[in-house]
Amino acid sequence: MKFVIQRVDQAKVFVAQSLVGQIQTGFVVLVGVCNTDTQEIADKMIHKLLHLRIFPDESGKTNLDLKSVQGELLIISQFTLYADCRKGNRPSFTNAGKPELANELYEYILEKCAQEIPHVAHGCFGEHMEVSLTNNGPFTIVLDSEEICKS
Repeated sequence: MKFVIQRVDQAKVFVAQSLVGQIQTGFVVLVGVCNTDTQEIADKMIHKLLHLRIFPDESGKTNLDLKSVQGELLIISQFTLYADCRKGNRPSFTNAGKPELANELYEYILEKCAQEIPHVAHGCFGEHMEVSLTNNGPFTIVLDSEEICKS
């Protein structure tokens, strides 16, 4: 599982030119699932996501987590995080999770995050989406379950 996390001042996601989700201060999280992912892996990734201290405190140091700043989440499914670009110029996506598993875990992630964060917006699984955001920093973190689950 991979999460690409962007600290944002605001973000919106559109499907077919209709607004389907938006947030103010918080994280935009792009979620990629592979076929070996499980709810246990998702739980570890969610825990890390929700406890990342990447918001500035009163001294300007990154000491505050999402809850400390009443941050919001915009979570977007993105199978292209598992692009394999080693051969040729056209990426292969064979490492991406099958749609049924990926959607199940995506919905699980949304549900678990909503248990802790009051405002969790999301895109539409499997749809073409347009995401606009104001990345604050810019501050972008990549979490990979192969690294997170080792420790």
